[in-house]
Amino acid sequence: MKIVKPLIIVLLFCLLTVFTQIGGLVYLISIRLHILINKTVNNKYYLQITKAVVFMVLYCLTTFLIVPPLARLSGRVPLPFSQINHLKPLNRLTCLFNRNYVRPQLKQAVFAVAAEMNDKYPGSTLNYLDASFPFINGFPLMPHLSHNDGKKLDLAFFYIDNKTNLETDKAPSPIGYGIVKNRAPGKSIQHRLA
Repeated sequence: MKIVKPLIIVLLFCLLTVFTQIGGLVYLISIRLHILINKTVNNKYYLQITKAVVFMVLYCLTTFLIVPPLARLSGRVPLPFSQINHLKPLNRLTCLFNRNYVRPQLKQAVFAVAAEMNDKYPGSTLNYLDASFPFINGFPLMPHLSHNDGKKLDLAFFYIDNKTNLETDKAPSPIGYGIVKNRAPGKSIQHRLA
């Protein structure tokens, strides 16, 4: 049993680092607080809940208050958490997992594209998917090995809704990936939302 707990800690550290870049470090900091939590909470059930809540609070504070100014020092800025200038994440977990950082020039370019799309299709919103992590050039954003420098950004397709036959910025997948439709020979590409 003595070896299982350290293995779980290492595994969680690695998973949180791979998927969020900062989660592993925040997890290690939250473990240091477990000493205090163990002294103050007696109920085993509440103890586990308290530890999880402490991690989540620390993680959110770090993600939204500490990381953005530090990322600016390394030349990256976050894309918006909610709709701004006709641009928004398809899924807010992208922002919560710190996968929404780009170079300032790319941020301005994507805002320009979103404005142009809204001019052409009034009321539309450009949804972004994965960009890059906030720190360290060369640190890959799984599964996108090339998203490691703040210069890449995935955008969600616009679809044609099968029910209304109108263009929509709603994607058939909650994460924007994984839906593929082959086009018929000689036809232009049109993605339809079921």
